Amino acid sequence: MKKRLTLILCLLLCCALCGLLTSCGNANKGGNDGYEDFVVVGFSQVGAESDWRNANTKSMQEALSEANGYRLILDDAQQKQERQITAIRNFIHQGVDYIVLAPTTEKGWETVLAEAKTAKIPVIIVDRMIEIEDDSLFTCWIGSDFLGEGRNAVRWMENHFDDQPLRIVHLQGNLGSSAQLGRTAGLEEGLERHPEWELVYQENGDFTQAKGQELVEALLADGVEFDVLYSENDNMAYGAIDALKNAGITPGKDVTIISFDAGRHALELVMAGEISYVVECNPLHGPRVEAIIQRLEAKQTPPKLTYVEEASFDTETITQTIIDGRGY
Repeated sequence: MKKRLTLILCLLLCCALCGLLTSCGNANKGGNDGYEDFVVVGFSQVGAESDWRNANTKSMQEALSEANGYRLILDDAQQKQERQITAIRNFIHQGVDYIVLAPTTEKGWETVLAEAKTAKIPVIIVDRMIEIEDDSLFTCWIGSDFLGEGRNAVRWMENHFDDQPLRIVHLQGNLGSSAQLGRTAGLEEGLERHPEWELVYQENGDFTQAKGQELVEALLADGVEFDVLYSENDNMAYGAIDALKNAGITPGKDVTIISFDAGRHALELVMAGEISYVVECNPLHGPRVEAIIQRLEAKQTPPKLTYVEEASFDTETITQTIIDGRGY
């Protein structure tokens, strides 16, 4: 009886040990969510405030898909830097292979990026630039020359209006973002060169259509007269156009509309003559990020800074072929 009891106890102990080992194995696999063969990327996105931003997110999701060998962890910061900092710390805790950051603003990243560097996780910055003293805290950056975009728009104004007096309304994007800083600086340079140009209104429209419409409705109600509307993205321009039409003002004829991003709908409005000039800002960074990750996986060094080549369009240069070929 004692021998039989001892044998039973031994069998139970063996089963318990086997179960424990099996459980540990499953726990490790579960901790990786079954993605141990994938490249895991944490992406902190600014938000979903515009058509440009949504196209940017979609491009990342398509390029960094499971079909391509990636697990993408997407976090929407809802325009808040503190949410992005929390997301990056969560990515570090999760042990992702790469972090992609589309920063809300340029400043305030040193501490959290130093944490990522300590964890040996490469950080790829997309779209907006960051301002830090130690550029070793990020691996590389991909984006647009926002100051160049602003200068491009001002150059068109100079060529189009010569030395005519202009009353300009300026709708800014999220204050402190690279796009806002660069496009604003470009206009400010033009105002310094042209004393005959007058800035009659300047306000932050948050890059959103609703805010663009609200601001233009308010200034029209106040009786502000203007010749040019300089909108730092397409969505604010769409809102401004709605406000002008509701007031019986013809966009592109009574008021010159200048916009940035050049999404499909903006190009259609250029073709229709409602937007006078639009400067491209290409959001399709997903394939570019994927190419950088592949270089890093191969132990190669990608360029520190990569500027995206972009175009601009007015009624003389836009074609239906260009519109049909627009991917966003």
